[in-house]
Amino acid sequence: MPLPQPDLPEPAHHTVDSMLSRKFGKEVANYFSGSPLNRVSFLRPDHAFLSQALNHPSTTFLLFNNLEPLIKSSSELAERTFADVKPVLGEDPFHRSEEDQIAQYNSSLYQPQIIFLGLDERKPGFVYKEHYKGQPWFAVDVTPKESVKDEAEKLIAGLKGEGLDFSKGRMNTNFPAAEAAIYAEARHLLDWNARNPFCASCGYKTLSINAGFKRTCPPKDIASAVTNAGERPPCATRTGISNLCFPRTDPTVIMAVVSADGQKILLGRQKRWPPNWYSTLAGFLEPAESVEEAVRREVWEESGIHLGRVVIHSTQPWPYPANLMIGAIGQAIPGGETVHLGHDAELEDAKWFTADELREALRVGTSGLGEGPGPGYKEGGLRLPPKTAIAHQLMSAVANGFATGSPMI
Repeated sequence: MPLPQPDLPEPAHHTVDSMLSRKFGKEVANYFSGSPLNRVSFLRPDHAFLSQALNHPSTTFLLFNNLEPLIKSSSELAERTFADVKPVLGEDPFHRSEEDQIAQYNSSLYQPQIIFLGLDERKPGFVYKEHYKGQPWFAVDVTPKESVKDEAEKLIAGLKGEGLDFSKGRMNTNFPAAEAAIYAEARHLLDWNARNPFCASCGYKTLSINAGFKRTCPPKDIASAVTNAGERPPCATRTGISNLCFPRTDPTVIMAVVSADGQKILLGRQKRWPPNWYSTLAGFLEPAESVEEAVRREVWEESGIHLGRVVIHSTQPWPYPANLMIGAIGQAIPGGETVHLGHDAELEDAKWFTADELREALRVGTSGLGEGPGPGYKEGGLRLPPKTAIAHQLMSAVANGFATGSPMI
């Protein structure tokens, strides 16, 4: 039996009437979006703000060990306080300005990664300069390593003694929508920082700044033996305006393909998936390629189908590790609907399904990859991803007439 699927987030201002809503319908907010936090990105370089937020009694910390979040259960994140992480983080990692951090950079000193996630303005408590209010949220990497290994191991042992643990498995799609969005931001940033410890230009170690949202290549390193002054060789990242490394997001297109008459949908499957489990096609957006072009190219490469009109439906952040899923719906052109799998070996199968098959699968055949189908499922029937996947929302949109203006028959 599949686990209960969490509700999706509500779109922003969904109760407000607008000409766009009347023309295009209600906006779709996918799982991992809809964060309740105000990121106040302009305050990330403000070390006084970060220091005060860090030490405020209302502040919440999400802890990660090897990118696995600390949880109370499979559907609930564990929220901790600064007192919990202080032995690992130290008194205040934000006590110096960014300018001083860069000027006094010492690559031999290990500082656990910390990310400022934002302010939950629904909850009173912290106030900064009168305008910025709410509950501060941070994410902290407490993986036992280097100089904090012993303290991190003690922290983890104590947490497990309370009955808490770090989640097992790569994906977490059972959290309530608001928690899922905060978790996605945290995991994405922690993963990106962990993957970029060295400068892509000169190869020297980089420094995380801007509360975890940027990395820079300092011109000096106290630990460096290059010169007595610790000067590093010239680096291209320190010239011009593009002198920083920013978090990476990989755009990915994912598309529901509708037949020329609007009455069938094309779905594909990979060999590793459970029997009868199909989904929409997907692929990476390539350089100098529009979203619409990427949709048409990927569909032809994977299935041999030729698409005409392509429209954007909705998008979904996907923090495994750093994707933005751009959901689209495309319609096949007459005479271009013959499936051919010879171009790309990625798919085991691709075929057209009727409206009845699609609706039945949406009703009883949805589940995660490692779960069984829902009650009422008949063996051999079509199986589909759960509603936390944007693929599910695209298929539901097609069934409900997004492409044709009326439900499929």
